[in-house]
Amino acid sequence: MVKTLVLKIAYDGTDFVGMQWQPNGRTVEQELRTAIERLYGEQATIVPAGRTDAGVHARGMVIHTCLVRVSRIPLERIQRAFNGVLPADVRVCGVLIRNDTTFHARYNARRRTYTYTIAQCDDPLLRRYAWIYHAPFREELLQQCADVFVGTHDFTTFSKFNSEQRSYICTVERCQWQYCGSGQFRLIITANRFVYGMVRALVGAMLDCARGKRSSEEIAAALLQHDRRLGSPLAPPHGLVFESVEYPEELGVVFHSYCEES
Repeated sequence: MVKTLVLKIAYDGTDFVGMQWQPNGRTVEQELRTAIERLYGEQATIVPAGRTDAGVHARGMVIHTCLVRVSRIPLERIQRAFNGVLPADVRVCGVLIRNDTTFHARYNARRRTYTYTIAQCDDPLLRRYAWIYHAPFREELLQQCADVFVGTHDFTTFSKFNSEQRSYICTVERCQWQYCGSGQFRLIITANRFVYGMVRALVGAMLDCARGKRSSEEIAAALLQHDRRLGSPLAPPHGLVFESVEYPEELGVVFHSYCEES
């Protein structure tokens, strides 16, 4: 009987060319496919809740795959089994087995949350996970510009072109900057969906605004033009983290997590 294995995963994106399989480098999807083949003896199709670019990290990515031999490993041992064969920069941190094949990690998602971290200090422990940014900027203007993006908009201006993308309309529920101390600022952004390069494009625009290069009114006007020529330079990928994805309550997406020692 075919069942659906749903995994919540975390990964350090530094050494990956992205989440989705590509012919030109190492991907998170390929590592997961290799692990599944080793553990279950099946060639699996991996469906993630979102796609991340090269260098982008994840703390709560969700993927699903349909398997015939999913019962080969008891539920309480799956997390440990995966983490025993996956490389150290990919970890399984939650497991769910569904007796149906209707769940879809991407299409069933209700909202997703990313964070982006900027640090104004030379901390070597942050260099892989934050944009070390020394130029002065006004924190209040960061948030003023962030407020422009809340709501339902066409984000063509602040995105990267994707030939497979049919619509660039997204509904942003939250776009908020927080000061974390020690010269660190973190953006929390939640939306029903994100398009290619969107968060990095928004961060670039918000920093342009915070440095006085563009006003929030100019950013708002550019958003309405649906023209990438009016965008700002993209922020680098390593400050970006896919934090979480939420599903409708009626789907019962509750992950089981087991300590490695168990």
